[in-house]
Order: sequence, then structure tokens, then C-alpha cells
Amino acid sequence: MTIQINTDNNVEGHARLKSYISDELGNALARFEEKVTRLEVHLGDENSEKSGGGNDKRCLIEARPVNMQPVAVTNHADTIEKAFQGALDKIKKVLETTFEKQKTY
Repeated sequence: MTIQINTDNNVEGHARLKSYISDELGNALARFEEKVTRLEVHLGDENSEKSGGGNDKRCLIEARPVNMQPVAVTNHADTIEKAFQGALDKIKKVLETTFEKQKTY
């Protein structure tokens, strides 16, 4: 399972953040490793030019299951880490449901 992490110009994509995200994805989605070819994570700050943003940090996770259409989830929060954790919970549920429906879970 390939993991690709993308950030917009307003989010620092330092090595520690990328390592944290890769580790968390690998641990949380290990049981889907043979069923998902690629995971793409997109991190962004939707209104960085404005102060006092609120829930302006966005994390989109797209999973590409083998021989199936990609599935994606988005989560917003006040920090990148919280946005990522929310999106991770969502993609885990979506994959469980998707594979359960296919009877390949």
C-alpha cells in the first residue's frame, strides 16, 4: 500500500508530520493492506490569510481499493492533527463498509 502525502502552501509538510501520518495510516489500516493499492492524504488550511480561523484545517484521505472506484473522506478541525484523526476514523469506517458489502472483508 503506497502512501502519498500532499500539503498546500499554508501547511508545513515537515518530515515529522509525514512520518506521523504514515505510521498512523499503516497501523489503523493494516488489515486492508492487500485490498488497497494507494492512500493519498491532502492537508490544507482553507483560510490561512484570515486570522482566527476556527475549523479551517482540512484533511482529505482518498483510498484506492483494488479493482474498485476510489473512495474519499474529508474532515475539518482547528488543527491539522485533529483534522487528520477525524478523516482517519472516517476512511476506516468507509473501507470496512465497502469491503463488507463486497464480501471480501
